[in-house]
Amino acid sequence: MQILLDFLHCLRKQKVNELSEVQSDLQYIKEDLNSVERHRIELYQARERCSVKLKILSSDPLGIRSRTSSRPMDRNMSGPVSNSYNIRGITSMNFQYTKDEAKAQVNNIPRTQSKEAAPSEPTSQHKSQSGLAVMRKKRVHAQFNELQEFYLQKRRQLVNQIEKQGNKDNTIIRREGYSSGLADFQSVLSTFTRFSRLRVIAELRHGDLFHSPNIVSSIEFDRDDELFATAGVSRRIKVFDFSSVVNEPTDVHCPVVEMTTRSKLSCLSWNKFTKNHIASSDYEGIVTVWDAGTQQSIMEYEEHEKRAWSVDFSPTEPSMLVSGSDDCKALIEVCLSSMKLPLFDYMSKLHNDDPSNFQVKIWCTKQEGSVLNIDMKTNICCVKYNPESSKYVAVGSADHHIHYYDLRNPCHPVSVFSGHNKAVSYVKFLSSNELASASTDSTLRLWDVKDNLLVRTFRGHTNEKNFVGLTVNNDFLACGSETNEVSVYHKAITKPVTWHKFGSPDVEDVEEDAGSYFISAVCWKVGSPTILAANSRGTIKVLALTA
Repeated sequence: MQILLDFLHCLRKQKVNELSEVQSDLQYIKEDLNSVERHRIELYQARERCSVKLKILSSDPLGIRSRTSSRPMDRNMSGPVSNSYNIRGITSMNFQYTKDEAKAQVNNIPRTQSKEAAPSEPTSQHKSQSGLAVMRKKRVHAQFNELQEFYLQKRRQLVNQIEKQGNKDNTIIRREGYSSGLADFQSVLSTFTRFSRLRVIAELRHGDLFHSPNIVSSIEFDRDDELFATAGVSRRIKVFDFSSVVNEPTDVHCPVVEMTTRSKLSCLSWNKFTKNHIASSDYEGIVTVWDAGTQQSIMEYEEHEKRAWSVDFSPTEPSMLVSGSDDCKALIEVCLSSMKLPLFDYMSKLHNDDPSNFQVKIWCTKQEGSVLNIDMKTNICCVKYNPESSKYVAVGSADHHIHYYDLRNPCHPVSVFSGHNKAVSYVKFLSSNELASASTDSTLRLWDVKDNLLVRTFRGHTNEKNFVGLTVNNDFLACGSETNEVSVYHKAITKPVTWHKFGSPDVEDVEEDAGSYFISAVCWKVGSPTILAANSRGTIKVLALTA
């Protein structure tokens, strides 16, 4: 009886705690329902006021009644006429944007119409808007459980933040009456439901169609997103003009620049400051900096003893780049002719303090080489600078971990992120505090580098042995798969938002084993829904997220 009593006490305590949590959640939901309903009514009222004004202006577009009127407005007739033209111009531009950019978006401001306009037009528009709303609701319900978790997580975090401060901070409440947690969730809901598929914009072939393999190991946009470069086992860096590829309907696109290398290439990185400079790493361990304008190499680093898998230019220091290799070393390299004197002093002091943990090499201005050598004791698969500071570098390795270094004290990593079950093949920063990683354990993971936390694990693609690419852009992550598919994830949802499978439209492809191909490289166009994706056959597609 005593054991039974203890059990029932424990069970009651657990259920009371659960009830308390549910009651708190219901209170959040009630507050947010009121805020959203109030804001929605305000938007409807504003739309009605605007609609009435536009109807008045459209019924008297040239101000004829004003000219025949004896009211004081006659003296200011230029005002209403000008306003009429301005409003019509604005609504016309708004309609054009809706048509070109997103037919599915709602245009609440009616376009100025004549009395003879067909009444069926707003009806068809209303039907289109209703269909879009239904589609977006379906996407919400398909991921309802995860969206629910994200919403409650944001709201609970807000309450915990307020409790820690001891009083209610007015800055937490947005101007429109939203809490920051609800505003964050609304943003996620908006971006998540905006896209439902990947549409093919253009397609091109990489390498020689009569010789295989044509694996594209890396594909990268330049500083201005006007050019993109590809590299792989073909031993060539090919640079294409993006607008030509998208706007010229042809299966064969010639590169504007082509540079031949001695070895197979593993990675590319454009300089974020000097438009024509691009770095490459290859299977012989050589890191090369090229001038795409002259098609010549301007620097070669041959310090890696084995295959170099990754290279990355610093986003804040134009002369610095980092590379990682199978020799277990991460090298920080710099053009010494542009190095600042304080960095010389700092590196010299670092070497004198503790020369045993790593090597620091200082060269004269006529000799280029690495200035910092971090020995990881494990094969390095990927390296990436923090986008806001050249002092921090993330390193993914074969030991299943991500090591996050402060280069001012590289003896030990600032953080080690553990969770992957196999080698970490890619690391990419969504922001200065958000780091995404890909692994051959068929998962992507999102980390908070500030608080050293695992935020989310993404599953839905297949990756067990190959480099399949990883790219990020604002709220989205995209990666390849060994099923020859590109998968796109929203950072708040663990399952793919959408995906696209590379097909085999050619006759000769039908006879081949399509399952042997995999996506080998992906790259996002900054601030755009456009993705470049390449597979192991050498096919490159320009894809765009659409509704």
